[in-house]
Amino acid sequence: MTATVLAVSGSLRADSHNTLLLHAARKFNPGGLDIEIYEDLREIPPYDQDLDHPDRRPAVVTELRRRVTEADGILIATPEFNYSVPGVLKNAIDWISTDPTRAEGLPLHRKPVAILGAAPTNFGTVRAQLALRQVFVWTDSDVVVKPEVHLFRSHERFDADGTLTDETSIGLLRDLLTALRSKIDAGSGSAEAPAGGCANA
Repeated sequence: MTATVLAVSGSLRADSHNTLLLHAARKFNPGGLDIEIYEDLREIPPYDQDLDHPDRRPAVVTELRRRVTEADGILIATPEFNYSVPGVLKNAIDWISTDPTRAEGLPLHRKPVAILGAAPTNFGTVRAQLALRQVFVWTDSDVVVKPEVHLFRSHERFDADGTLTDETSIGLLRDLLTALRSKIDAGSGSAEAPAGGCANA
């Protein structure tokens, strides 16, 4: 059966290499995955605990929570800002990591997640991915451990049309998607989610 993967780029830039990576994931999909690219990150407002309730959430947040809940797995391509995760990406995760009513369930609980990233520097997105993995410890998501996909000097790995051409990168991308599919097939996303949420005050 085909598994649905919601793919999110942490960059809002029109020519983002991280967004191009998600399109490459669709092109070089090893099979068995329906990869849907999320395009509304820009519209998500800053997290506000006073609005974090089923009756008060912005519509774009409600829709994101629904899509994450219904997806079999999540694929995140993150750039690196100030040695960490871009604020817009962290903000979106904050909105989908809570269950204030203790009745909805936690969208990310035991959800299979794969992380990758691209950057023009020589160190790729190593620090950003480490920070993102720490976030998913809190949400108790089932994160792919290997392979780690850090596209350093990413501007050298795409052609003028934005197509990923580096064979090593393509191979790692396929391996990452295969590992994500394995976690999905293992049924880790079907575990019962506990009540709870973020620890804001």
